[in-house]
Amino acid sequence: MTNIRPLDDRIVVKVLDAEEVSAGGILLPDSAKEKPQRGKVTAVGEGKLLDDGKRVALEVKKGDTVIYGKYSGSDVKVDGQDFKILRESEVLAKVEG
Repeated sequence: MTNIRPLDDRIVVKVLDAEEVSAGGILLPDSAKEKPQRGKVTAVGEGKLLDDGKRVALEVKKGDTVIYGKYSGSDVKVDGQDFKILRESEVLAKVEG
């Protein structure tokens, strides 16, 4: 469990490891691995604050697996684990099932 509490419409995502084997079954060296674009949401902020003082609830919630842009958000390392802090608008999709 992380001690990171995101603000407003930001979320904290635990980065899932990059694929080590290609779709064709070839073992990939570290230099050939794609930058990970999937992660599990570990914490969410309270929502975006509107001009009238109301908050808009986030679509993603803790425990969701999401796909985000390759260069989205800010990378942080906590207790040896890689996390990414990004705005909900940087999330491209939720992985269902």
